[in-house]
Amino acid sequence: MKTMPRNRNTRRARGFTLIEMIAVIALIAAIAALVGGKIISNQKRAQWNLAKTQMQNLANEVDQYQSDVGRYPESLQQLIAAPSGADGWLGPYAKAADLKDPWHHDIAYTAASGDNPFELRSLGADGKPGGDGADKDLVAP
Repeated sequence: MKTMPRNRNTRRARGFTLIEMIAVIALIAAIAALVGGKIISNQKRAQWNLAKTQMQNLANEVDQYQSDVGRYPESLQQLIAAPSGADGWLGPYAKAADLKDPWHHDIAYTAASGDNPFELRSLGADGKPGGDGADKDLVAP
C-alpha cells in the first residue's frame, strides 16, 4: 500500500476555526459601532445647523412680509396665505414645511419680544425648553 505524503498546509486548507471567526466578527462589530456613533453624532449636528439656517431664512421672510405689508405678521400662517387687510402682500413668503424645524416640531413665533419686533424659537431635537447640544433651543433673530 502506498501512503500519501502529508501536506503541511492541511490545517490551513480546512478553513477558519470558530475562535478566528468570532474574533473577526467582534472586530467588524467594533468598527461598525465606532463608525455608526460618528455618523449619528454628525447627523445631529447637521440637523441643528440646518435648523439654525432655516430660522435665519424664516426671520428674513418675516422681515420681507413687514417690508411689503407695513407691519409684522400676527402669526407665521400669514406668511403662507394672505390675511385680510394686508395691502401689499406679495407672498407666499414661505411654505408650510418651512414652519417646522428638522425634527418636525412647530417653530414658535412671538410678535414684539423685548427689543426685537419678533422672535422665532425652535426647541431643538428633544422638543423641550433648554437643553445642550442638539437639544439646545434656537432663537432668531
